[in-house]
Amino acid sequence: MENGGEKVQPTSQTYAIMLLAWLRFNSASEKPVHLASALNPSKLLSNLIARGISPTTVITDRVVSSSSEASQIIQLLSKSAVDMNLSRVVTELGQAEAIGCQLPDPLGNVPEVSPVTKLKTLPDVTSEDGTPVPEELAREVPFNLNNLRKHLAKVSLARRVLPEDVAARQKLLEESAYEVAVERLKHESEVFDELGLSNPSLRRAGLQRWMWDWYQKLSAHLETEIASIVATESKQSKPIYDRVGPEKQLAPFLALIKPEKLSLITILEVMRLHGSGGVNDGMKTARALLAVGRAVENEYKAEMCKRNNIAIPAHARAGGDHGYFSGLGYRDLHARRVTAAKYMEDSEEWTSEWTQVLRVRMGSVLVDSLMKVATVERVAVDKNTGQEVKEEQSAFCHSYEFVRGQKLGVIRLNPVVTERLAKDDLRETLHPRHLPMLVKPKPWLGPDEGGYFYNKSSVMRFKDSAEQQTYLEHATTLGNVELVYAGLDVLGSTPWKINRQIFDVVLEVWNSGERLCKIPPVAFDKPQPEKPENYHTDIKARSVYSQRLRAYQQDKANNHSDRCSVNYKIEIARAFLGDVFYLPHNLDFRGRAYPIPPHLNHIGDDLSRGLLMFAEAKPLGERGLRWLKIHLANLYGFDKGSFDERVAFVMNHLDDIYDSAERPLEGRRWWTTAGDPWQCLSTCMELRAALESGNPEGYMSTLPIHQDGTCNGLQHYAALGGDREGAAQVNLAATDRPSDVYTYVANMVNQVVEDDAAEGDRVAQMLVGKISRKVVKQTVMTTVYGVTYIGARDQIERQLKDRGDIPEEECWATSSYLARKVLYCIGDLFAGAKAIQTWLNLCARLISKSIPGDRLEEAIQREQRKEGSSVNILSRIRKEQMAAVVWTTPLGLPIVQPYRKTKRKQIMTALQTVYISDPNSPAEVNGVKQASAFPPNFIHSLDATHMMLTALECRTRGIVFASVHDSYWTHACSIDQMSAIIRDTFIALHSSDILGKLEAEFKARYADYKVPLASLRVGTFLKKLKTAGVRIVASPEEAAAIKSIHTSTFDPLIDVSETATSSITSPSCPSTSDSKLLTPSSDSNVDNTPKKRRTRRRASSKTSGVAENEESEAEEEEENIDADTLLADKFISLPALIPPLPKKGDFQVETIKKSLYFFS
Repeated sequence: MENGGEKVQPTSQTYAIMLLAWLRFNSASEKPVHLASALNPSKLLSNLIARGISPTTVITDRVVSSSSEASQIIQLLSKSAVDMNLSRVVTELGQAEAIGCQLPDPLGNVPEVSPVTKLKTLPDVTSEDGTPVPEELAREVPFNLNNLRKHLAKVSLARRVLPEDVAARQKLLEESAYEVAVERLKHESEVFDELGLSNPSLRRAGLQRWMWDWYQKLSAHLETEIASIVATESKQSKPIYDRVGPEKQLAPFLALIKPEKLSLITILEVMRLHGSGGVNDGMKTARALLAVGRAVENEYKAEMCKRNNIAIPAHARAGGDHGYFSGLGYRDLHARRVTAAKYMEDSEEWTSEWTQVLRVRMGSVLVDSLMKVATVERVAVDKNTGQEVKEEQSAFCHSYEFVRGQKLGVIRLNPVVTERLAKDDLRETLHPRHLPMLVKPKPWLGPDEGGYFYNKSSVMRFKDSAEQQTYLEHATTLGNVELVYAGLDVLGSTPWKINRQIFDVVLEVWNSGERLCKIPPVAFDKPQPEKPENYHTDIKARSVYSQRLRAYQQDKANNHSDRCSVNYKIEIARAFLGDVFYLPHNLDFRGRAYPIPPHLNHIGDDLSRGLLMFAEAKPLGERGLRWLKIHLANLYGFDKGSFDERVAFVMNHLDDIYDSAERPLEGRRWWTTAGDPWQCLSTCMELRAALESGNPEGYMSTLPIHQDGTCNGLQHYAALGGDREGAAQVNLAATDRPSDVYTYVANMVNQVVEDDAAEGDRVAQMLVGKISRKVVKQTVMTTVYGVTYIGARDQIERQLKDRGDIPEEECWATSSYLARKVLYCIGDLFAGAKAIQTWLNLCARLISKSIPGDRLEEAIQREQRKEGSSVNILSRIRKEQMAAVVWTTPLGLPIVQPYRKTKRKQIMTALQTVYISDPNSPAEVNGVKQASAFPPNFIHSLDATHMMLTALECRTRGIVFASVHDSYWTHACSIDQMSAIIRDTFIALHSSDILGKLEAEFKARYADYKVPLASLRVGTFLKKLKTAGVRIVASPEEAAAIKSIHTSTFDPLIDVSETATSSITSPSCPSTSDSKLLTPSSDSNVDNTPKKRRTRRRASSKTSGVAENEESEAEEEEENIDADTLLADKFISLPALIPPLPKKGDFQVETIKKSLYFFS
């Protein structure tokens, strides 16, 4: 019948009989029958879909008389549908199974989540007869959220038909990413259609509507085009594309992916490249073709991974498997990864890289097809008749432009598309959202190979830095980052579950619509400010009212967005109830690890953390029970007492804890007053369950217990500098009670404020008794990271607004006053850390001012051939200052600071004028940003290294581990072991002379780099170099020449020596006039004293004494322009300018082994 040999066509009953036959007599059944012509379920499913037969009608046919066999057929077809990427068939089968299955639904007793709604976009919100429609009937679920709900519903239905096959469900989960993109595209088209009909001002077609039309047309066109290419190539003895390279035919590559997906890839890539490569209204043709070709290649490889089920376990079960590194250690990681990659390359041809020629050819066919079918409608008004004229035009066109004398092909967008692109939020509309994984993430094998199985993920989140990607790829090739990849694998392989008890409480609060513990209310519940009676007569009253009204409106808007964010979390948590799931991780450019799924993860807020628990349970034990109580005290906010005091705090509140656990919403709600209420409630329930179990020490606990560092940045600074006083402030030293530097500073500030208030200061009087530890914490923490007065003021203003006891209009004035006082009180509290911070800052400033040695001569000679060479040389030198700060972490991860003065272009949007830049174009470094960001980035790279070392050691010892930067999590029974590991890895890290190695790396990496003498004469830079101990070695002649130019600037730094090698170099200069730049004139009538340029300084503020503002210093123009000109060809070796390291103190890092509160 299938081959057409019979006159009868197969029906749903025919397929039902064939499926039953396969089920009963396949080779793996109890009664196998070998039939060469028998069709397997995948082939049967493909045929019945091709004939338009619904799988549901097959399952419900009368010949399927057994419910058990019907359920097995559903599972067979569902597995085949997943393999064939037919998610809609999986959904249909899931609905059929839900109706007919007698097994309980995993989510059957879980209430639905009340979605966030918004008013529909209707003309007047009225019914057909003109009567107003009640608000609740005129509301709809926002699309993105509705789309997520539909997507998660598919996941739930897949769980019904594939309850044990989590690998197949994971495939379905990731496959839907493209479907979500297409659904959003389609929906936006419909929305713009509706707006065009109902609102005359919006009758222009929207970008998403156009893209949906292009998608439909291009899909159909590609089917025809690919068929034509296949037919043409098959008829020719020599392929038509043979002339362009070694690849003989293109048709086989075009046939690798379905036209629908090719269409979507082409559109998304082309729209993504708009405005790149210096082409304002389009893109370079070569870049577009390569990008589309590469995207097709990546998608094809992802498809092959799906078909071959590479590295996906058939079943993932909690416990029993300690992951990728069990029993093997991690010394041979690189060898095993290389072997795995080699095996894949040897066994599968599809793993090899496509050539650039193939990518360009692939891209050319697809982009050319898009340009043929993509059209837009332009509307204009005829000036003569006044009538509206419409014309259909191409959305893209090909043209040429000259760039630096070279003819360059470009693809330009129709002006109307460019206009809409500036107004529509394209990126958010098309970005697919990742969800947690149902199987352990794919181990990281390279910069873009790991994490998700079917969606390409990057191991590092690049911050517009092609340099960082190059360094990372090179380090991966050399095998230098294996421990980093291994650490990410450890973090990603931690199994999680949703805490059902907390979820039930959260869902009840959510559906009730009330505000509770950062869950925003369904209706904004804060009163609107009242308009004062003297609004029109009193300017101050009007200003205060306007400010309060703006704050109210902003809070109201934030309430809706916050509720949407919480809705995402709850919807995802509901979909994963009862499942074990995993959170793949990647890095930021500093090496810090983050979960890739953005909505629900343990790095999220208190609600996210409260909803999560480990999937693996472990007995508490005596010590675990104690740590559970300490953890509860910490979460409540009683975290500055001794451990015994924290245990006592919990026992004294045992009645409140039981009331919270048993009646979280009906009782006294003691848990809601905690600092982290949802985590506190979760711990209350866990402690009550343990105490009521009859054997608390044997209770199987799944709750993550935290060990947090005390101002972790300061801990690293104290260890780096051997700072005994700093170590005592941040609990590196052994003490009876934990030190709290935040409370110490808060008390100092309170005293100063009280003194000012007593003297009648109005602002101080408003702040009396309101300066808590929380208000000053962030400012104290970031002081050693170089926070400025402006940054401190913004931090304190946010905290004062959160308190709610200071009027909105007074927050700015009070935060300005308080920032000055906080910075004053901190003073020299962190002197040891400041010395290291200054050293790091100076190194970064020197690097950002340096030029590679092989560029000096060319830079100078190119400009000396022109008139006015003196000014041109200075300009050229500044353009050559492109060296970014690069360093390597102790784990071998190269880090490149991405801050550059990128060339920006102005783009007009509907709301404002914005400036965009191409991060791939060469640009000068931003020296100010490079210098100010280096100290915090370096310390962050150290705390990331400490975390990775701890994660790897925990995995080696079989300890479950998770982390939130400097907060480490494990089971209660494993806290003592993990605490010992934290201390051991910290000691090992800081016993390796980190700063000495960094200094040696800088001197080796920048050995041939030179710093222009003129670049050192900026602000107080020379003074800082002198204070840091920098000396410049010069010959007597060089010293005399420099002194003749500027008598005193360099004197404190110069050491004159006739024997030592000079630090100063001068590139050869062919111009005779310029070669005499440093030669004093013999004409006694000529005044050799350089003329002073008028100095322009920024007006000093009252706060200049408390905050060091790098940008202000950079803008001070004290240079003598004549002296700079004469110094234009004089350079100093960068290694000679690197300051000596600050003297290290006598604190021994091994002391932390005796510190109880180092991490606690």
